[in-house]
Amino acid sequence: MKRVLLAGAGEVGAKHLAALAGTPGVMVAGVADPAPRTDVPRGVPAFASWRAALRSLEPDLVVVATPPGTALTVARNAAQAGATVLVEKPATTDPAALTPQPGDERIFVAFQPHFAPGLDHLLGSPPAVVRADVMLAVRRDPGYFRGWRRTYATAGGVLHQQAIHGLALALRIVPGDVEAVDAEVAHRRGLAETEDRVAAVITLTGGTTVHIDARVDHSGPAAHELALHLADGRLLQVRGRNLEAGLGTPATAPTHEELRRAMYAAVLDAADGRPPHPCLFPLTALRRPLEVIDHVYRDARVVRVTDSAAA
Repeated sequence: MKRVLLAGAGEVGAKHLAALAGTPGVMVAGVADPAPRTDVPRGVPAFASWRAALRSLEPDLVVVATPPGTALTVARNAAQAGATVLVEKPATTDPAALTPQPGDERIFVAFQPHFAPGLDHLLGSPPAVVRADVMLAVRRDPGYFRGWRRTYATAGGVLHQQAIHGLALALRIVPGDVEAVDAEVAHRRGLAETEDRVAAVITLTGGTTVHIDARVDHSGPAAHELALHLADGRLLQVRGRNLEAGLGTPATAPTHEELRRAMYAAVLDAADGRPPHPCLFPLTALRRPLEVIDHVYRDARVVRVTDSAAA
């Protein structure tokens, strides 16, 4: 039985607790959070300090669901203490912070949608892609933008927080350095420093393009999808509310709890020395998506429009 420490008992931490409860071969040995916002399961020790929890529990797996300001620090300390680590995206908003350190090889990023149906084969043998379209259409209202989520310095933008699942997936499949960026960032509602919408066309070496249309002011059904236009003329679509249908149909898509459980199993297999699952996302691979995101925001035109002007 593998012992798991959850660091961070907020909205995302609660999702991990629910998924871990149904994962074979693991037990939640402790939860670390100075001010938990979700109920800690009965009988599970609670710690105000993640450092104290690490010393006391010596867990096999640490799941880090803290804000970006502390997530990378927690993850690296846990890995250097000997644990395998799964850290929530984006882990950090600073690409330079990902300069390799001892223990980083034991850290993986929690991109559970990358375990959706068919993506293991896609990632194992990436096709030649001429264009990738990353689409995000969700709604985040004032209640979401509280605490650390209110500032760009602590949360990053829409590409760091919401669209990174699809963008990171696209960049796993499409190689190349950034040659040009044409981007626009729009602020309409003024709920936080985060933008309401970002649109970009990223041109990579070799001419492949990545098109992004990501918004958090959408009034319709939520969707986060990726379309891959292949060199042989085919179109592959990764669909769902958050990519969860993979290459299959939304009607048969696994739940996010099921995807998380597949991710936990893959992480623990890697910890036991088995060949890494193609859907696992190592921390060392995160620098490239963060550098691309930095490039988009650095080069983007910023548009500020009031609700009345947009009407």
